[in-house]
Amino acid sequence: MPDTVLLCYCTCPDRDSAGRIARALVDERLAACVSEVAAVRSTYRWQEAVHTDTEELLLIKTTAARLSALERRLLELHPYEAPELIAVPVAQGHAAYLDWVRQHSRG
Repeated sequence: MPDTVLLCYCTCPDRDSAGRIARALVDERLAACVSEVAAVRSTYRWQEAVHTDTEELLLIKTTAARLSALERRLLELHPYEAPELIAVPVAQGHAAYLDWVRQHSRG
């Protein structure tokens, strides 16, 4: 459903890129809110080597209707070659908050 609220996860290499992406997504109404979580530790495989880095985690609140546009914009802004973007449908939540996300994610 287009008005399904989504919680999207995206990691960024540093605070500056995380803040720039968060601001753009909210300014452009692709997300109602983006929370920045500092200093998450990520271990991953990239180019056949295992890496462990400290990253910034973005928790992006949006709707299914805005996800495609959000993904396009995120790929333009993000410094990684293959940035993480995982969208999880919100099954339950405070109704007023979910309505607020829907209202403020409209294009």
